[in-house]
Amino acid sequence: MNLELDGKIALITGGTTGIGRAVAEGLAREKTNIILCARNGEKAHKEADAIAQRHGIRALGLQCDVTQSDDILNMTQRVYDEFGGVDILINNAGTGSNEKIIDAPDEDWQYYWDLHVMSAIRLVRGLVPSMKSRGGGVIINNASICARQPLGHEPIYNVTKSALATLTKCMANEFIADNIRVNSVNPGLIETEPWINAAKEATSDNQKDWQGYLQKIAKEVTPIGRFATPEELADFVIFLCSPRASYCVGSSYYVDGGWLKSVL
Repeated sequence: MNLELDGKIALITGGTTGIGRAVAEGLAREKTNIILCARNGEKAHKEADAIAQRHGIRALGLQCDVTQSDDILNMTQRVYDEFGGVDILINNAGTGSNEKIIDAPDEDWQYYWDLHVMSAIRLVRGLVPSMKSRGGGVIINNASICARQPLGHEPIYNVTKSALATLTKCMANEFIADNIRVNSVNPGLIETEPWINAAKEATSDNQKDWQGYLQKIAKEVTPIGRFATPEELADFVIFLCSPRASYCVGSSYYVDGGWLKSVL
């Protein structure tokens, strides 16, 4: 299937590892030019160079802590200077939390609010004008199954990802008149570095196999009985970025191996 993404320009936050890295690789395979954003600018630069060499596209790595408004402003200016704007924005940067509501400090709530919600708002304010001038675009917000089916150990993550899913609907309604499609993906169990690290930590004392630890979790909560690879999720995200998904607007798509326990 020709996804018609050749020559487009995409910015991916959290683009050097895990899901973001897989999305960047997949878009580059479709001949989309890539801008990788990460807190570690040196790593972003190296990953961008590697992707460009593999796929024969333009790729730029930029340092940006998306919880910092000044970083976003500086990065946005670089994007305009180098590319004149973007066609695709993937708001992917984020991470899990671990706390109890009763004792989580205000600073933690604010940090995750800036990371998961305000970063998307600030990037949209900076980059949507370029999408309008280019005749349209696509925004994908990476939320979580926890936006609807919260996990008990991370209330801040649950709340901020739920807000991001709602923000997606608001963005979609506001921007579709300018031919800008906005959707969110709500992943379930994706085998990324934080999951692997948590499994290794959990099995360090009793020498259990960390892969077996993850497999046990997957069999307990998902009908499919396994974690997904980042590439499996990326394939779906890339489809949503393409004109082949032209009627997909303002929706939240669950890529969760059947973990979600409701139908509405």
